[in-house]
Amino acid sequence: MTTYPTTQQTFSRSAPVRLWEDGFALDPYRYYADLRAQGPVGWAELAPGVPAYVVTDRRAALDLLHDTETFSHDPRPWESTVADDSPVLGMMRWRPNTLFADGAAHIRYRTALLDAFDRVEPHDLRARVHRAVRLLVGRIGPRGEADLVRDFARPLMALVFNDLFGLPDSASDRLNTALGKMMEGGAEAAEGEAEFGGYVLELIAAKAERRGEDLPSWLLDHPAGLTPEEVTWQVFLTLGAGHEPTANLVSNALSRILGNPSYYSTLTSGARPVMDAVVEVLHHETPLANYGIHYARTPVTFHGAWIRAAVPVVISYGALAHAAEQDQGARRHPGDASHLSWSAGPHACPVKQHTLLIATEAIERLTQWLPDLDPVLPRERLSWRPGPFHRSLTGLPVRFSPRSPDLPGGPS
Repeated sequence: MTTYPTTQQTFSRSAPVRLWEDGFALDPYRYYADLRAQGPVGWAELAPGVPAYVVTDRRAALDLLHDTETFSHDPRPWESTVADDSPVLGMMRWRPNTLFADGAAHIRYRTALLDAFDRVEPHDLRARVHRAVRLLVGRIGPRGEADLVRDFARPLMALVFNDLFGLPDSASDRLNTALGKMMEGGAEAAEGEAEFGGYVLELIAAKAERRGEDLPSWLLDHPAGLTPEEVTWQVFLTLGAGHEPTANLVSNALSRILGNPSYYSTLTSGARPVMDAVVEVLHHETPLANYGIHYARTPVTFHGAWIRAAVPVVISYGALAHAAEQDQGARRHPGDASHLSWSAGPHACPVKQHTLLIATEAIERLTQWLPDLDPVLPRERLSWRPGPFHRSLTGLPVRFSPRSPDLPGGPS
């Protein structure tokens, strides 16, 4: 078993940092400071009565992500200790998919997913994003005002992912609503999980009966021989992991762009690529702020903390990003991936390039159609959705000159 540094670390288990509080959404950096004050590994609650270790140190995070001998992704020993109505179960419950698997099962699931997504050509994905943006601009453009979270980022992802998974545009609102409830981890989390589960089950049943040129069909026909149940859970994972964090990436990036007029002007003029803004978000306001959940197979000392088995060990990508931002000596270049938002090790994000393409194309296309987006509120007055896992705006209201995509002179 791997031996880790034994630097002195103390934290009181009688006073965990409560990541489920409303104050966490308002000001997560104060909570991250409290966690970091405990050392590389802090003690927190993800929900009332649901404790977790939280890794806030980059070296410790990398050790955790690469150590498959000491740590597992299988949450079932932990699940037996948690109430059935816990609001975080929707995000943490075991399912037979790549996120919760180790070893050979993980390789089998991951290979099938990678092969399926490899069939999505970049030009085809770009066209799907352009089509979705045009549809949404057609809805909001003539109004001259919109909420870029409610009216753009979230419905855009529902449209794009429904398209990739072989569903009609009319199903987008259902997907959007169910995932929003599940991610927040509040009173409606169980309802959202059930709604999303039903959505995926209906999708796989339809594809099992009649294939199409879409991801579920390719998974059903993959040489790995995944059962319909296994395909259901791969889709459950990829639809959720694709929609929510990518929508948050787009809205967080737009809020940073629009909150800085000089930055916005360089992007709309083409002098600065949208990718710069996306990378800024991945470094400093990563959409999936606390996840990468592991469980010690047996009790172990890890970077000075005594880690019990069957207790979640969560990586705080948000705390890592905040620490990097506070490092005044840090110097980065465009495309720098040191933020760890894509995770690392065997479970690193398998569709990073797809996600970046969707986010950058969405922002570029929107700002081409509506080049004078003007935020209604200063960035410091924007509000954030509750929940221990994500960094997600509740809204991003803007004004702009009314425009229809049918008018000449727009993007081709």
